[in-house]
Amino acid sequence: MTAESSINAGDTSAVIAVLSANQPPDRFYRGGPAIAEFRHEPLVSPFTPEDWVASTTCLAGAESIGLTVLPDGRRLLAAVEQDPGAWLGAEHVQSFGTDTKLLVKLLDAGQRLPVHAHPDREFAHRWVGRPHGKVEAWHMLRGGEVHLGLREAVESDELARLVHAQDTDRLLSLLHHRHVEPGDTVYVPAGTLHSIGEGCFIVEVQEPEDLSILLEWRDFALDGEADGHLGLGFDRALQAVDRTVYSDDQIDRLISRAGSPSALPSEADDYFRLDRIRVSGELELDHGFTVLVVFDGSLDLESEHAERLRLADGTTTVVPAAAGRVTLHGEATVVVCRPPSPHEN
Repeated sequence: MTAESSINAGDTSAVIAVLSANQPPDRFYRGGPAIAEFRHEPLVSPFTPEDWVASTTCLAGAESIGLTVLPDGRRLLAAVEQDPGAWLGAEHVQSFGTDTKLLVKLLDAGQRLPVHAHPDREFAHRWVGRPHGKVEAWHMLRGGEVHLGLREAVESDELARLVHAQDTDRLLSLLHHRHVEPGDTVYVPAGTLHSIGEGCFIVEVQEPEDLSILLEWRDFALDGEADGHLGLGFDRALQAVDRTVYSDDQIDRLISRAGSPSALPSEADDYFRLDRIRVSGELELDHGFTVLVVFDGSLDLESEHAERLRLADGTTTVVPAAAGRVTLHGEATVVVCRPPSPHEN
């Protein structure tokens, strides 16, 4: 089957689908070659650094950009809303309704991203009218440098001054700096200032929103004074930034190194789940709505309700709850992304 293949998961419109690339165009930072190489496809543009996987989320301000289209032409969002029980499972729907509670991206940082932060649920709901904040985590497919969390205190008025002056050097100096390797995972709580370094290629799992407060834009193709504050003005938006000073140990606890028993700290369970698994032979997946990213090999996916589906290296796949028991066969590494367990909320 091709990279746009799907198989029906029983007597339902929910399908196991291998997804095509879904890259919003003309982003404000460079990237895209690593995604093209990963997917074994031509480069779309040097400014397509993100591939939104199994997305029911729109780019901020857009009506449809960012939404995943299934191989049969339906938008995933519409398919889930039409048959939420089949896609998400009865327990998920009972807890969360038709909300998938999940957005997965491939992100290729062709340049260092600007220093920014994302609001938490309470701030997003109160001031932006959105149901989620944006907690996220980065699973490194290719390592590099990251900046994360304040290493020294900064008062709110001083932070605002640095933003308006676009004092990039000082902003970066306020943050912890870490080198991360392939297989490492970085957890980023809401409000935490951060920047992903040039050359990093990651699987990002996050709450399904596009909400960023930009503290830096000087060297990027955007108007931060107009677009960096969620339409709230910086006086309000910067209140969402967590000015807690992190110790070295606290930062290190946000980074799960390759080979650690768990890819994410327990606090992430309220927002999403992520596992990196080496399949060698046969592996049965937990039941439920799942996004798979396959690399370093290829796999066959077998469902109790459908024929086998080939998952080649560099593919992304969405698996509905209606697929039932799902088993992977072969030799490959797979990143498994899921929404929070219903019992966690």
